[in-house]
Amino acid sequence: MSRPYVEAGRTGQKRRTLDALVAAARQLVAAGTSPTVDEAALAAGVARSTAYRYFPGQRELLAAAHPETGRASMLPDDPPEDVGARLDAVVVEFTKMIVETEAQQRTMLRLSLELPDGEERSLPLRQGRAIAWIAEALAPLQKQMSEKEIHRLVLAIRSAIGIESLVWLTDVGGLSRDAAVASMRWSAGALLSQALSVGVSKS
Repeated sequence: MSRPYVEAGRTGQKRRTLDALVAAARQLVAAGTSPTVDEAALAAGVARSTAYRYFPGQRELLAAAHPETGRASMLPDDPPEDVGARLDAVVVEFTKMIVETEAQQRTMLRLSLELPDGEERSLPLRQGRAIAWIAEALAPLQKQMSEKEIHRLVLAIRSAIGIESLVWLTDVGGLSRDAAVASMRWSAGALLSQALSVGVSKS
């Protein structure tokens, strides 16, 4: 996300201020709150007027504070060629991040579900950030599946992993975190195997 104010002038100091605001917001989110720009500024020791130069509103602040914001890819630096191994690598890294930032993830999930009717759904969980990570893992399938088929498979896999699945598997299913992660990995692999053997459902 481009931030013209940060990228002009004393960029070093501005970057440190931005990082302080994001860190403060993440701590507040981890505590179960949905911080305003004023609250993040107070926690970070930054003037309110300065904070609003970085984040004009709470929505932008929460988007920057989301744990997934800083990741461009979930694949390792030297990704495997096998599509199954690529997908598993992404699911392992994705679920690791989900568990490590579970408090923040749960808060962002709650905020995402509490948006008023008709309001633009622009919180990170509504932006499909994980969709791009899964699609990157499945890139080798472009030789044998259409773009629509791959997209349907990506959506199916995304529905089986992430904070939503972790909440259900642990809170409702009663699984431990390790068992929940194992279940999500199995589900992702099973969906890929099904697609490779019989195709992707068009319903």
